[in-house]
Amino acid sequence: PTISGLRRRGYPAEAIRNFCATIGVTKFQSTNDFALLENAVREVLNQSAARRMAVLDPIRVVITNYPEDLVEEMEVVNHPNDEGAGTRLVPFCRELFVEREDFLEDPPKGYFRLSPGAEVRFRSAYFIRCDEVVKDDAGEVLELRCTYDPETRGGQNPPDGRKVKGTIHWVSARHAVPAEVRLYDRLFSVENPDGGEGDFLDHLNPESLTVVTGCQLEPALRDAAPGDPIQFERLGYFCVDAKDSTPDAPVFNRTVGLRDSWAKAQK
Repeated sequence: PTISGLRRRGYPAEAIRNFCATIGVTKFQSTNDFALLENAVREVLNQSAARRMAVLDPIRVVITNYPEDLVEEMEVVNHPNDEGAGTRLVPFCRELFVEREDFLEDPPKGYFRLSPGAEVRFRSAYFIRCDEVVKDDAGEVLELRCTYDPETRGGQNPPDGRKVKGTIHWVSARHAVPAEVRLYDRLFSVENPDGGEGDFLDHLNPESLTVVTGCQLEPALRDAAPGDPIQFERLGYFCVDAKDSTPDAPVFNRTVGLRDSWAKAQK
């Protein structure tokens, strides 16, 4: 990756300087794990990035006991560790989008997200219970029909004292901003592509870029500008693409994930 490419992906200059200070200077050729740079980026963005909700692989949720014409504005914090960042109002209505991976029809033990008959907290909104799964002729899940508990506004526990362990993000279907999201990953599939036999081109990662269309973002992201550090809650750090994004067709680039997925895959 070039410095220009890193900048376009949202790498902050402070993180690159911190990385250089960490690895130091040597007279000998050496290779450093790319995870060191990514960790430096996470440390900076965790402090500076505003939190927003975005659904990359949406599945529709219909809250059957919620009034059709009602729209509420939920107060959501912009940064959990910075009170000075304030709050924003996020619209909530009868039809919402959630991540497809946040629903399992036959969940394993210890799964605390949406499943038939299970209740989950929609962040800063309500407790939601999945009652019915709507599928197409091929068995693909099209829609989840759910009910909400109006006594849990803001995500607080209800008067009867029951609790839920899972909290997921969501986006109002009526107010969502459609977008393209580019999921960048490591360019090479090994730590040191020059360290073994063969050409370094043999180690190119075929999944170094995944372009996802049809993503649904909360309305506040319409005002995001290139250079603004943003965390898509539970997904990673992203930024507006400085070249291809337009107000009518926004494009976001993933800067880095919330954690090192490569380290997990190698264990």
